[in-house]
Amino acid sequence: MGYVVLHLDKSPDNEVPMTAHIARTKMPPNAIPELTYLNEELVEFPEGVADRTEAINHRLEHAGLTRKIGTNQVRIIRVMLTGTQEDMQHIVQEGRLKAWCADNLEWLRRTFGAENVVSAVLHMDEATPHIHAAVVPIVTGERRKVRKEQTDGPDKRKYRTKSASRPRLCADDVMSRVKLKEYQDTYAAAMAKYGLQRGIDGSKARHVTTHEFYRNAIARQQNLQDNIGELLRIEEEKRKAVEHATKQEQAVREELHQTTAELNAVKGVLKTERLKNSAAEVGSTILDGIGSMIGTSKVKRQEQEIRVLRQEVTARDEMIEILQTKIQTMQSDHSQELTAMQARHAAQTANLTKRHEKEMSLLKTALSKAVKWFPYFREMIRMESVCRTAGFNDKQTATLIKGKPLEYSGELYSEKHDYKFTVERVTAQITPDPTDKRELQLNIDKIPFKEWCKEKFEKLRNAFCQPVRQQKYKGPKF
Repeated sequence: MGYVVLHLDKSPDNEVPMTAHIARTKMPPNAIPELTYLNEELVEFPEGVADRTEAINHRLEHAGLTRKIGTNQVRIIRVMLTGTQEDMQHIVQEGRLKAWCADNLEWLRRTFGAENVVSAVLHMDEATPHIHAAVVPIVTGERRKVRKEQTDGPDKRKYRTKSASRPRLCADDVMSRVKLKEYQDTYAAAMAKYGLQRGIDGSKARHVTTHEFYRNAIARQQNLQDNIGELLRIEEEKRKAVEHATKQEQAVREELHQTTAELNAVKGVLKTERLKNSAAEVGSTILDGIGSMIGTSKVKRQEQEIRVLRQEVTARDEMIEILQTKIQTMQSDHSQELTAMQARHAAQTANLTKRHEKEMSLLKTALSKAVKWFPYFREMIRMESVCRTAGFNDKQTATLIKGKPLEYSGELYSEKHDYKFTVERVTAQITPDPTDKRELQLNIDKIPFKEWCKEKFEKLRNAFCQPVRQQKYKGPKF
């Protein structure tokens, strides 16, 4: 079984930043923007109240408080409700999240009063589903700290006892040590059916505040970004250190070779002098001392430096491996998130396609029924195109489609002759085709439009093509 998580916190004066955080008008770094649409406000605001901050002020204004609220008084208690991450994920997968939210809301209202619970928001865009609730600490009854009556003098002034039923704002009564323990017990009892139990009574575990969590998260993210840059810098320093160590080792070897040659030369000179055995021993001792002074101590120091450099290179190699592992983990998480987003997009696209196909099927069915029930339906659509091509506007076309006569002055266009005829007060009307009652035709002055255009075009052509009579030349008159 997992554990319930219930945390109560007295709020400072300004609740606007927390409202922005809960409403996601300011997106926190640990939230997933693609899942924010799943968040839900569980408490309905009063009429005219837009957000959580206004709901808090509305409750304070309408609670019937008779005493002015002090600047140091706590006006709201923040309550965070959730459970162990694995258990909360099981609740979501089993489809019991809605019931879990309802039980949490019922416990809040039963514990703190329905009117005092002014907001409760379910967050689904973080790793663990949880609820942020806002409770205004309006209480009734006798105060916990009642002053003793002062009766030890005749001049002491006595005050009238205040009514215990009068509402008052008191976070200390709500957040007393006894009640905090009682909240943990009753909340665990309410969540027992979801496989959640109470935490260890008296545990030393400390709750990490939202501010601390974000501060640590930002620090880790900043450290990771810095480490990526540090990785490149370490690589460069590693290369330079290896080159420097190689050069130093080569120089030490050359110097060691030169020192050895010098020692051999000194030994040769000492041998040629054929010193006595005692003198030879003293000379050998002196030679060893000279050798250690000349080259041995320096060589050892340089070898020590080389070992230190190699240890630094090894430590940096280990740091590079750690950073590379972190980068691979981040890339893997990003790939998983991208795959999930693509899957959601594909599902949305499939739903839209199905909806479009369904609408098209309904439209085709309606169109087939219209064609079946109204014999002139197709012809009316065709005649609309004929009227618009001829030059009639929307209103005139609607009149003609209804079968009403229309007196028209203007231009009529013949698509066959590609010519616009100017007319004055002609009568246009759509009537059934006398040769085929299933079809309609457009008439101009009771003449089918095609024949009317043909006659008009023939008249125009004849008017332009009449021959000019030539007079015989009779010559000049004298």
